[in-house]
Amino acid sequence: MVETFMMLLDTVLYNVVQICTTLLEFFGIIVLMATALKCFYFWLKKNTQNIRLDLAQGIALALEFKMGGEVLRTVVVREWAELGILGAIIVLRAMLTFLIHWEIKNEKKES
Repeated sequence: MVETFMMLLDTVLYNVVQICTTLLEFFGIIVLMATALKCFYFWLKKNTQNIRLDLAQGIALALEFKMGGEVLRTVVVREWAELGILGAIIVLRAMLTFLIHWEIKNEKKES
């Protein structure tokens, strides 16, 4: 009885995490596409004053959503190899986020 309940709870947790992870990654994609389209529109209108800064901020926000999904995915990892891959992805995305924030800071100084 307890074993069946634990298996059911594990399945429910796995499904909830999968749905939440997918939603977070989807939000990241939406943010990235909306930012890219907005910046492209401003580029077409020749209003390029802060276009790099806006694009960098949108990319940074999208990466935060995607990284949140990866962190959440670590809850349901079943093997060490999978955890290693997720850890590497999180580190790479964190490095990208750091570099983008550094570029944003430098871009604001130049403006």
